[in-house]
Amino acid sequence: MDKNSPIVLGADHLGMPLKDAIRDYLVKKGYQVVDMGVNEKTPVDYPDVGARVAEEVGAGQYERGILVCGTGAGMAIVANKVPGVRAVCVQDPYTAERAVASNNAQIITFGAQITGPAVAEKLIDVWLESEFQGGRSAPKVAKIDSLDEKYRAQR
Repeated sequence: MDKNSPIVLGADHLGMPLKDAIRDYLVKKGYQVVDMGVNEKTPVDYPDVGARVAEEVGAGQYERGILVCGTGAGMAIVANKVPGVRAVCVQDPYTAERAVASNNAQIITFGAQITGPAVAEKLIDVWLESEFQGGRSAPKVAKIDSLDEKYRAQR
């Protein structure tokens, strides 16, 4: 991924410490980062932050985003509700790589109660270095995109 293309971040209150560590890591590596919060320990519902970040990615404002909550599952569910967004909860290097290579996922999610900063950094590196491979995966991603269009049209 091009370091000139900003990465958008978001977290609920449980994910904030890991989100902050990820932000600092990305900045240290030379990436531009947009932090959409939260930035305080006051409880925040993850759908509020997750939707805001996913809507920006879905609208094409950002190429990639990272969301953090307690498990990563809730943020992935929220992000995947936004048309045009493909989000994957990542806990291992293979999933981090395939999230992009096979699924062209623009968003990855982490669980702050599951994944520590050192592991998150390694997984982010794998994710950012991966590229969509197309090939046999292209028609599958196209089917996902057509589902977005189908349900968007019904609204």
